[in-house]
Amino acid sequence: MKKRDRRIGSIKTELLIKSREAMLTAVQIFNNPNIQFKSESFIVLSIIAWTYLLHAYYRAQKIEYRYYTQNVQRRKFHKTKRGAYKYWHLERCLNEDKCPIDRVSRSNLRFLIGLRHEIEHQMTTKIDDYLSARFQACCLNYNKYIKELFGEKFGIDKHLSFSLQFSSIEEEHADQLKEFDDLPKNIASYINRFDMELQEEEYNDLRYSYRVLYVPKSVNRKGQADKVIEFLPVNSPEAKKLNKEYILIKEREKKKYLPSQVWKIMQSKGYVKFGQYQHTQLWKSKNAKKKEAGFGVQIATTWYWYENWIKEVENHCKRNVNEYRLYT
Repeated sequence: MKKRDRRIGSIKTELLIKSREAMLTAVQIFNNPNIQFKSESFIVLSIIAWTYLLHAYYRAQKIEYRYYTQNVQRRKFHKTKRGAYKYWHLERCLNEDKCPIDRVSRSNLRFLIGLRHEIEHQMTTKIDDYLSARFQACCLNYNKYIKELFGEKFGIDKHLSFSLQFSSIEEEHADQLKEFDDLPKNIASYINRFDMELQEEEYNDLRYSYRVLYVPKSVNRKGQADKVIEFLPVNSPEAKKLNKEYILIKEREKKKYLPSQVWKIMQSKGYVKFGQYQHTQLWKSKNAKKKEAGFGVQIATTWYWYENWIKEVENHCKRNVNEYRLYT
C-alpha cells in the first residue's frame, strides 16, 4: 500500500472514531435526566458527528473537501488565521453532488442546522419534547449510513438502549406536546417555516421525523415483565391493525396552513368567488380563532389553520355553492 493511501486510511479511521464518539455523547447527554441543556447539546454534537462522517467518506473517495479558490495554475486553499485548513461544514457536505445521503435524511439534517443557527442567538427552553422525534430520526439515519458506508462494526446501535424514566406517559401530557405555545418565537416560527416548505410525503417520512406509537403490553406469566412498552412506527402494518383503545400516544405534529392557503385551496376546488374577504368573514362569524375551537394556533405573530378548518371551510362552500362558484 502506498504511503499516501495509508495516510488516507488512517485519517479516515480517526474521523470515524471521533464521529461515533460525538453521536454517542449526544445521545447520552439527551438521555441524562440531570442535564437541562440537552437538546442544544444534542444538536451541536450530532452535527459534528455527521460532519466527520461525511469527511471520512469524502476522504475515502478521494474527494477534496477543503475550501479553496481555483487559480489559473493551482489551487489556493483557505486557511484560518493560525494556518489550519478550512474543511467543509455540514451543509456544504450535503450540497455536494456525490453526497451519499438520501434527500429526506438531508432534510432532517438541514432542519437541525437551521435550528442550531436560531439557538445561537437566543436561549431556548422546553424544546426537548417538541423535537425528540426528529432527533430520533437523526440517530437512526446516522446508524444506517455509518454501517452502509463503512461496515457493521462501526454501528452504534449495539451501544445504546432505550432510556428509563420514573414518570408514566399520560394522554393529557401528550396533548401538551402538540403545540408550540411556550417555545421562543424565533424557534416556533423557524419550525413552521421549515415544515411548510416540505412535500407532504417528505414531512411524513420516518427519516425526517421518527414518530411512534407507545403501546402497553401486559403479561401474566412468571419470568416476564409485568408491564412493557412496545414501539411501533405509525405507518407499519402492525400499527394499522391495532385497536385504538390500546394506543396511549400517537406522537404527531399537525399540518398548518396560512390563511392565504385556505382560500386558495377552495378556489382550486372550483369555489372561485371564495377569497380572502369571504374567508375572513367566515372565521369571524364562527369565532374560529378561539382556543377551544381547535381550528388553529397563533405562532409568534402569525396565525395558522389546521386541516380540520380546511374541511369546515369546504363544507361551508358546498352548502353555498351557488354563491362561490362562477358557474354552477
